[in-house]
Amino acid sequence: MKSAVLGIILSLISSNLACTITRLDGTHIPTNFCAGDLIFEDNFNNIDSSKWFFENTLAGGGNWEFQWYPGHDANNLQVRNNVLHFIPTLTSDMFGVSFLTTGRVIIPPEQCTQADWYGCDRQGTPDNIINPIRSTRIDTRRSFGFRYGELEIRAKMPRGDWLWPALWLMPMHNVYGGWPRSGEIDLMEMRGNANLFSGSVHVGVQQVGHTMHFGPAWDVNGWPTTHSTRNQIPGFDENFHVYRMRWTDSGITFFIDGVQTGNVAAGTGFWDRGGFHNSGHANPWAGASVMAPFDQEFYIIMNLAVGGTNYFSDSFVNSPNPKPWHNTSPRAAADFWEHRHWWLPTWNMGTEQSHMQIDYVRVYAV
Repeated sequence: MKSAVLGIILSLISSNLACTITRLDGTHIPTNFCAGDLIFEDNFNNIDSSKWFFENTLAGGGNWEFQWYPGHDANNLQVRNNVLHFIPTLTSDMFGVSFLTTGRVIIPPEQCTQADWYGCDRQGTPDNIINPIRSTRIDTRRSFGFRYGELEIRAKMPRGDWLWPALWLMPMHNVYGGWPRSGEIDLMEMRGNANLFSGSVHVGVQQVGHTMHFGPAWDVNGWPTTHSTRNQIPGFDENFHVYRMRWTDSGITFFIDGVQTGNVAAGTGFWDRGGFHNSGHANPWAGASVMAPFDQEFYIIMNLAVGGTNYFSDSFVNSPNPKPWHNTSPRAAADFWEHRHWWLPTWNMGTEQSHMQIDYVRVYAV
């Protein structure tokens, strides 16, 4: 009996190896599939907590972002007509304005998902306020990860100054070490400002970007060699669009509504692509494939962030009101909050304008 079962398992493994290069990890994965097969899907008839893990932290994503991810809060994540809505709300609406400067948030260790950057225990002061926005970040870190495949997400982006929606992937296992040695893939990032410019280029709702992060150290990162953007009028907040990436053992290609918008070929490897030979660091991918670090399983992340101290450059020009904080300010979140009369009206709270909306998520084998 045991030999018969083993034979079936080996047959399935052999079948998959013969017809696909996709590799999977997690609790929600098929046992038998070939190239072109749908291997993960959510159409959001409901919020399936067996598929999605909920971030619960004030850490700010390592960028000192201004949002608090409170786990699964129905105020910030809802299904409406089979569409998943990420909804930003004000912390003060729940706890009062004075809480931001005097309150303390303690998330129990067994519930907190990111302790770094005061993510589990934060005391509010006038200069270091409690995160003034509550929002949502969900991911498939436990249920589904894949190496090589096609990821497709149909989504509508939010509109509102300093909103930062993102659809991206991180490694299930940091095989090559901590960030960015094991990589990061950003399928889509956008700034929600209606009138934000870098020189003559609109970098708000009319632009989305794709990026891959990789490097031997946190401050040695080859992301500029992979970055691409697309601009269009009307902006990406006006309608739903299909964001897709095709990831193979030779590179990653990005698409929006079926049009290729970025292509990153592995070439001779990402060590060469980044030009790291004289960086003073050892090659963390020595002996691995040319796709390293992007030759391991990654999981899917969707989140709506706000502000932070790097994604919105101080050189950007916003109208009618300027950026209310500097990235080098020791009280960036407080500066942001104290100028809420500038940005809050642009969110048009009470409508769906400030929501990131997800119609579906699908992954296919290649």
